[in-house]
Amino acid sequence: MISKKKYIYTIDDDCFVAKDPSGKEINALQQHIKNLLTPSTPYFFNALYDPYREGTDFVHGYPFSLREGAPTAVSHGLWINIPDYDAPTQLVKPCERNTRYVEAVLTIPKGTLFPMCGMNLAFDRELISPAMYFGLMGDGQPIGRYDDMWLVGVPRLAIVLLCILPDICDHLGLGVKTGLPYIWHSKASNPSVNLKKEYNGIFWQEELIPFFQTTVLPKECTTVQKCYIELSKQGNDNLKNEQKRIEMGERGHEAMAQRERSNPGGGGGNLQGNPVPAAIDTILDRRIEGDTQQGRMESMGSTPIDGLGGK
Repeated sequence: MISKKKYIYTIDDDCFVAKDPSGKEINALQQHIKNLLTPSTPYFFNALYDPYREGTDFVHGYPFSLREGAPTAVSHGLWINIPDYDAPTQLVKPCERNTRYVEAVLTIPKGTLFPMCGMNLAFDRELISPAMYFGLMGDGQPIGRYDDMWLVGVPRLAIVLLCILPDICDHLGLGVKTGLPYIWHSKASNPSVNLKKEYNGIFWQEELIPFFQTTVLPKECTTVQKCYIELSKQGNDNLKNEQKRIEMGERGHEAMAQRERSNPGGGGGNLQGNPVPAAIDTILDRRIEGDTQQGRMESMGSTPIDGLGGK
């Protein structure tokens, strides 16, 4: 990541402005910034979803000691019209379209993996950017259409973002939100072509996911970079396929080295700076303290978004 902006927004070239049920155009960028500027609640699920949104709050029984939440590193938006399906599902449901608009933002619970899509995504570069390295796709790369779900620095083995991001965020006390905002996904890709691209990934993820479900990061991993390299090392030591192990170890280190050369010291939250609420100290078996993200929009460009401060 060579950008010096505080917040990064990624959107595919076939995605456009969507409308909510009232017919009003959705300001996706504004909603992403709102998601990132308010805390996440990864340690205790709130039945009314995001308690920091206007018109909602924490429900009766939600621990007061956890209401400060955790800093939000990633805002994962959704899509109207063409859903983000894998090739087998596309082949079974070629005409299916998503018309449901759900007015909700949820925090991904701690310890939960999820398939992340980069079609409509924003993140805080200063907190998480080293982990947001999209896997290399295209000619000469054996895995297709997994570059965002398997966010990686490993082109031949793509460490799953569905795995690497939650592992790192959980360890460093960061949150991930999903739901609003929606964009309009205008076209479906060819499922037959997609199946050829996805074929290896469909099988490889069955080994990768259990690996990440049981991975434990040591307390010495206090930055995103250190977590990333440690996950690469553990993959190299523990995955069965020899080629995958080599790629995971070598490419993980290579990705971090390239990133440091292009953006020295830029981005990557640390455990001391983003501690986890103290009420779950005994659960996490490490000393943690509550903290609330006090962010401000510094640089999604020079023009402030309506209702938010700019610089």
